[in-house]
Formats: sequence, structure tokens, C-alpha cells
Amino acid sequence: MRILLIANAFNSLSQRVYTALRARDHHIGVELALGDDLLRARVAAFRPELILAPMLTTAIPKDIWSAHTVLIVHPGPKGDRGPSSLDWAIHEGESEWGVTVLQAAEEMDAGPIWASVSFTVAPCSKSELYRNEVADAAVQAVLLAVDRFADGGFEPERLDYHRPDVRGQLRPYHDQRIRRIDWSADDTGVVLRKLRAADSQPGVLDELYGREYYLHGGYGEDRLRGVPGTVIAVRDGAICRATVDGAVWVPQLRPRRVSGGPPTFKQPATDALGRDLPASVPEVPVTPASAAVRETWSELRYREEGTVGYLEFSFPGGAMSTRQCRNLLAAFQQAVTRPVDVLVLGPARDFFSNGIHLNVIEAAEDPAEESWLNINAMNDLVEAVLTTTDKFVISALAGNAAAGGVMFALAADEVWCRESVVLNPHYRLMGLHGSEYWTYTLPQRVGATEAERLTQEALPLSAGDAAALGLVDRVIPGSAETFWVSIRRAAAELAGSPDLTNRLVTKKQRRDADEAAKPLASYRSAELAQMRRNFFTAGEPYHEQRRNFVHKVRPTRTPPHLLRSPIAAS
Repeated sequence: MRILLIANAFNSLSQRVYTALRARDHHIGVELALGDDLLRARVAAFRPELILAPMLTTAIPKDIWSAHTVLIVHPGPKGDRGPSSLDWAIHEGESEWGVTVLQAAEEMDAGPIWASVSFTVAPCSKSELYRNEVADAAVQAVLLAVDRFADGGFEPERLDYHRPDVRGQLRPYHDQRIRRIDWSADDTGVVLRKLRAADSQPGVLDELYGREYYLHGGYGEDRLRGVPGTVIAVRDGAICRATVDGAVWVPQLRPRRVSGGPPTFKQPATDALGRDLPASVPEVPVTPASAAVRETWSELRYREEGTVGYLEFSFPGGAMSTRQCRNLLAAFQQAVTRPVDVLVLGPARDFFSNGIHLNVIEAAEDPAEESWLNINAMNDLVEAVLTTTDKFVISALAGNAAAGGVMFALAADEVWCRESVVLNPHYRLMGLHGSEYWTYTLPQRVGATEAERLTQEALPLSAGDAAALGLVDRVIPGSAETFWVSIRRAAAELAGSPDLTNRLVTKKQRRDADEAAKPLASYRSAELAQMRRNFFTAGEPYHEQRRNFVHKVRPTRTPPHLLRSPIAAS
């Protein structure tokens, strides 16, 4: 079936829906919602049998939804209406929520219902919930709705608030008056709900040291205490603020834009505060092993189960700055000294990695130099994984990965993915050649021809498609929680396998043979020569594309790589 996806952005949910529909051999087109006339032209040219909007914040013109069946994915249960569905669910502490696929109609979010799927609300930020439970439910609901449309006999359900299963309601925009934190009265649970409901956008507007900032992200703290509202500690770029009954960690801040001033963007909280942060605020470190058994903010956690080590890392948005790469490298180097045979790398739920930290680079005094430092720090980390021959290393992807983050994952001996993961193994859209030893690892897994296609086509891959290509080794269905149950079981079996010793011997022999044929240093040198040109040569597109990404500059037209999308899954 010819299905046109319309979205404000080709984001994680849009990509999930795109890969899921392609896996069913549908002919998928993509059009960004950048103007009614552009949309009309694309509909006329593509001639869709069905139009689907997985992520849309603007209305589709009536002449389009009157002539075509247009299905809208709304992140709320039946009857929920309004632009702040997930914000309200988290703010009010809902334990169960839903995703509804409804038909576009005159009244927003009030059209006939084609499918609705419920999910349990995890205690996490809105963005993490969106990329996990919401995306899982949305794909399930979309596939059900598409099947019902294809069958031709399904009659969508009219919205009726008298029905017992319609429990949603029309809610207003969740503005800053509702989000405001009263540090003198709100307890930790309330503060965390307000912070999490605003992440990643729009943040919670607040004041620190005489300036206004949007607070992004919220994590509990089990030990530190202080005067409510004050910053009592820093760690890993985050600040810790006391509440009336505890404390919370805020990893990122975005300065409020001054009228007529330049646009602002999210940064690590301590970077955003800069010299305004008093020197008297202490750095309170925590080891990865200690963090693993505490409720506190840490980008790194480490634990062991038998002879399996688990090194968990969690970076906001999946971006890895120079500092974060170096810290993860140090933790990895410590982990490989431990008496374990298998080492598992990966976050508990969200992004595995998206490569270098474009926001930190944008904020640097010399973005080209910071780009260079960042890519070298990424390479140091990847090289350490590639050259570890006495442990069997597994990259466990519970969440998505892109660009250098995919190549970081490929440095491990095996890549195990949750079924819902989307991979973007390319750098081209950021104007980069790429590094992280991809010219060694990617062709080794998929062949030179396929590596060229993946990096130039610049389209997302589902975990299933990646497994078919040889890019990943295992695909595990289910939620993030069931994924990790399977990971722990499989890693323990591998550690106890009598064949593990032989596999490690073979691994070392292969690495030695590869090094003799062409040293890793040669791959790194060639890749970095290209990257240096990208960073330091006038006229290269990287800096403009990075600025557009960081400042969320909307394109004027749907990018060409989306217009040339393949007809069906390979």
C-alpha cells in the first residue's frame, strides 16, 4: 500500500513507524509539515492510498483530509485531547496512559478512532517515556489501524464520552504557570514530576543566581540535603538542588532568551551557569560501582553478576562530550581489570549513543577545536573496546543509536538490540565523513558495498533489518525490562560456556591478523584527515548544519534523502 507519512520532524517515533511499515513491504513516502502548499503538492505527486501522521503539532488542511483518509497518532488514551497529553499524564502521576490513532476531522483530536493501545507509565522523563512506552504502543496501534484500513470493512469508533473505556478529556496547554516549582513547599515527588513532564521541551522556567533558565531533566538524590531551592552540589555537569524533604539533580539548563538576543540551547547545567556558579558549591563525586546501588544522578554505573560485568552509561540525548567520552573510557579501563569474562555495555532504557556532543561544541569558544577534541576522545574510547581481547564485550542496545554511536556499538564483539531499536549508521546529514573506526568495523560486518549504501543513503534501519544485514547479532523482543532479563540470562550463559575460552583465543588471533594486515592507526589517521577538513576548512557544511541542528532551524523543504526513500524493506 502507498502510505505517506506527514510529520513535523523525522524524529524517533516517525522513524519507528517508518521502519515498521517498510518491514511490511508498504511503499512509504515522507513529507515534513513545512507548509500547506508543499503538503498539497506532495500528496498530489505521491498519490497515497493512506496518509499517516505519527508526529504532528499542526493541522492538516481540510481539502486533504476530506479527500484522503488521514490518520493521526495522538499520545493519549481515548478521549484525550490537547497539545500536552504526556505532560499532564506525568504531572498528575498517571499510572496508565495510552496512544490513540484517530482520523483527522474538523475538531482537533476528536475524529473517529481506528485503534488505541494502553501502556504503563514508567517513572522517567517525558522524552524517555516517548521513546520507549509511547513509541512501542504507537507502533502497535499504527499497525493495527493500517491493517484495519487495508481490510476495508472496519468501521472506526466515534468519540463518545459516555462509553466506559473513554476516560480522556480535553486539556489545556501545560504552560509555565502549571510547571512552576515552589521550592519552599513542593516535596521531592512533586518536583520530579514537574521536571520530568517538561523534558526535553519546554523545560521548567526558574531562576538561579539572578538569571532565568529552563531546567531540563530530574533525578532523585538519596543523601544530600540543604536549604530548599539552593544548589548544594555538582557532578558530571549536573547541579543538585535541595527540596523541602530531599534533593534532585538537574543535568541540563537552557538560558531564557533575552528579547532581541541570540537563540539559546540546552547545555550541561554547570556549563550554562559558568562563572555564576559559586566556587563554594562542592563537587560530590560517586564511583560507578557506588552509583549502581544508590538513588542518585550518575552518568556511569557498574555492577557484576558472577563473571559478567555491566557498565551502564546514560547521557542526555545520547550525546557524548569530550569529558563524557574520557570518563566512560576511564570506567571501561577499570572494568576490564575486574575478574570478569564478559563485559556488557549500554544504558538501561534510552539512547545507546548518538556520537559527539553538538550542543557542547556549539557553546565552545572554538567549535572546530572542540569538535576535534571530541572526535579524538570518541576514537580513544572505541579503540579501547576494539583492542580488548581478554574479555568478550557486548553492546546492549535497549535504545536507539546514530552516527558515531552506532560505530561505538560495533566496536564490541557482538551487538544485541531490543527489537524496537532504530539505527542510523551514517554521518552525511551533519556534513561529516565520520570516524570511530567505521571504515574498519562497518565493511567488516556488512561488506564494502553495503557500507557505502548505508552511509550515503542516510536512512534509518530497524533492528530486524540491521540483523538481516549482519550489522547486529541478536534481536530481542519486548520492553526494556524484558530485554535486560534476556540480556542477563544470555550473558550468564555465555560466561559459563566451555566454548568461551576458544572464542576469546579466536578473537585475539583475528585482531592480531587484522592489525598485521592494516593497523588500526591507519584507519584512524585516514578518517581523521577527512574529519579535520570537515572541521577546519572554510566552506565545509558541518558548522552550518551543526548550528541548524542545535538551534532547531526548520528546513524549507523536505530533505532530498527522505524523498528518495526505498520502496520496501530490503
